[in-house]
Amino acid sequence: MRDSLFVISATCVAITMVACNTPSNQAIFPQELFRSEELVVTQVSENAYIHTSYLQTDDFGKVACNGLVLTGGGEAYVFDTPTDDISSEALIEWLQNSADFQVKGVVPTHFHKDCLGGLPVFESWGIPSYASHQTIQFAAENNFALPQHGFADSLLLKVGDKTILATHYGEGHTADNVVVYFSSEDILFGGCLVKELGAQKGFLGDANVFAWSHTVERIKKRFPEVKVVVPGHGAFGDGALLDYTLELFKTRHFGEGRVPNAD
Repeated sequence: MRDSLFVISATCVAITMVACNTPSNQAIFPQELFRSEELVVTQVSENAYIHTSYLQTDDFGKVACNGLVLTGGGEAYVFDTPTDDISSEALIEWLQNSADFQVKGVVPTHFHKDCLGGLPVFESWGIPSYASHQTIQFAAENNFALPQHGFADSLLLKVGDKTILATHYGEGHTADNVVVYFSSEDILFGGCLVKELGAQKGFLGDANVFAWSHTVERIKKRFPEVKVVVPGHGAFGDGALLDYTLELFKTRHFGEGRVPNAD
């Protein structure tokens, strides 16, 4: 009995010491910070926030769509707008009024509505928009809202003293899909090019399924130390999402997607 009491006492002391040595202000992620019917904001690291809005589709019903906000020094960049005006207004108001970030710009990662559906709202707030020349071209062809500033293959941004890189590594979900890397926290926003674990292939109307796995392989090689991977739809995770997406599109099925253009 005496030995048992000693073990219990020692365990309690150890737990107390750990609790005392853990900073009381240390954040635990993920942490949901905002929720409405149209929008959810979830903090996933010190300077990264996933915004999730919803798109009603004919083929897949109501779909949750992810974007990313990266911050530093009181500044923020938004990657992919929420899906519509209401959810975009809610995000901007939360960022600038509640979270006290100055939104420096918004970057759609491809031309679909789940990436630039709320672009007019950002423009009404005087927030500049950036996208690849391909994305601007495809948006124009589909009579979608047009980003203001174009880039070729890569865009380098500064938020505070941190660096953000948006790059086109090849075709996949669309011909123009770019991914975003935040080097200070090893976070990758894959957009709709990257699938959550267990996901199906999804919408392939503008896809190049023959190039998709090649593109993801290039991204894996470029960012081997990635810690957090955020897909365009569904739950975020780590590098396993890249592996899953690569395997999902390794099998070639003629008749799916566009004409082959892998290399």
